Amino acid sequence: MRLRPQGVLLILCGAALLRIALFSELYLRYVKEGLRPYLVISGVALIALGLVGMISRGKEEHEYEQEHEYEAHDEDAHEAHAGHGQGTHAGHDHDHTRNPRIAWLLTAPALALLLFPPPALGSYSAGREEARVAAQGTGTFPELPAGDPVDLTLGAFASRAEWDTGASMKNRTVRLTGFVTRDDDGTWYIARLLVTCCAADAQALKVEIRDADAPTADAWVTVTGTWHPTGKPGSAAARPVLDAASVKRVSAPSDPYEKR
Repeated sequence: MRLRPQGVLLILCGAALLRIALFSELYLRYVKEGLRPYLVISGVALIALGLVGMISRGKEEHEYEQEHEYEAHDEDAHEAHAGHGQGTHAGHDHDHTRNPRIAWLLTAPALALLLFPPPALGSYSAGREEARVAAQGTGTFPELPAGDPVDLTLGAFASRAEWDTGASMKNRTVRLTGFVTRDDDGTWYIARLLVTCCAADAQALKVEIRDADAPTADAWVTVTGTWHPTGKPGSAAARPVLDAASVKRVSAPSDPYEKR
């Protein structure tokens, strides 16, 4: 049985899915945690389809070769009986079951996906589109937990900075974690991508950082500092800004996205 690019392509794609979803947590770069079972099922199905296709195609090849041999044998016998056995057999010997070799190039992207899974979205995506926290009306927010610093998600910090008329973050120290993205004018932010289903629908949440030098783009950092009011809550001037007291490099989390 000869290997066929169609079957190999399906098997490589299935193996790539199983690698990121079953044997690691790399799938969290692309989809939410709840979709893991579907990725595993899809990977198993692709591998099964690839194997079934290769086996069935192998049977077809074997039947074709046997039929071709029988036809050639009958034709040779007929020519010999008719007295035309001198010349060479002029039948068509090419195999119609073969695929063009260039078809194997289709397996290159699947092999690359298996060996080198793409990284999570980063500063480039965050710089292209920023999601303003959904309008929920101005009003007072619940008090922050006692004790400083208070760990907040970027979404929670941005909501309070933009909509909280009670200024619940005033005189409080907060701690935020995200990756670094920068504007051309030198302004820098920590960002997280907000996903509903998968990386395809991701939007960026960004908090401007002041009073600290910018780390390299895409570096993950934890910033501790205080809220910097910029405008009346609910107005366009109200933006999430943090005056930094410290900036610490950290490792990227296994799940880099914030959830709605």
